[in-house]
Amino acid sequence: MKSLLAFGLAAFSFFGFSPSGAFAGEAMVAVAANFTEPAREIAAKFEAETGHTAVLSFGSTGQLFTQIQQGAPFDVFLSADTERPARAMDDNLAVKDSAFTYAIGAIVLYSTNVDLVAGAETLRNGNFGRLAIANPETAPYGAGAVEAMQKLGVYDALQPKLVRGNNIAQAYQFVETGNAELGFVASSQVVDKGGSKWFVPSDLYSPVRQDAVLLTHGQADEAAVAFVEFLKSPDARAIIRRYGYGVDDRSPKS
Repeated sequence: MKSLLAFGLAAFSFFGFSPSGAFAGEAMVAVAANFTEPAREIAAKFEAETGHTAVLSFGSTGQLFTQIQQGAPFDVFLSADTERPARAMDDNLAVKDSAFTYAIGAIVLYSTNVDLVAGAETLRNGNFGRLAIANPETAPYGAGAVEAMQKLGVYDALQPKLVRGNNIAQAYQFVETGNAELGFVASSQVVDKGGSKWFVPSDLYSPVRQDAVLLTHGQADEAAVAFVEFLKSPDARAIIRRYGYGVDDRSPKS
């Protein structure tokens, strides 16, 4: 009897059933680069709890949105802004009224050198060779960094020192590899790092509200719908907070 039960459970798993009793599915999720690590952890938790798999693709928000416009088969879009999910809904690329803020980002000036970053004065002094930022044309964190430098009155002087990454992940890599002495990165990238860092005051840049949206490609996909709902869950929100993001209490709950 035990062997028959074991065989039945194995067959149940083999044919793609999730722990909840439904067929396991797969959701294709486009994720803004700043959210790489929390997205991976959330996806693992999502799979463990539902049996569904979230296949993650990372890039700058602008690059991902262009891919969505060109027909890339994504089911869910985790943007680093509110503008592109809204445009996706306006253009019938996303389900109407499905957008919500899943995270509120923070910008950090970071260096692996423990003695380099000492607040805004580091930027005013300019005693460094290269400063990394994400491309402000496609990455909201890059746009926020430019806005902060402009408000501090240092942008013009620092422009010759700027090294632009395609996205915030590349900007971070420039700093980690020593190709730039310091850089503007997302708080989630350095929450457990040493070095020196300055959390840029939030009044120096527009809030980095990051919206998620269910794309029309995924509206009938059980796994995609489940992933969007899981992103609103207490478990997901706890992970998001742990990586240094804020969460919007006005966001819809599951």
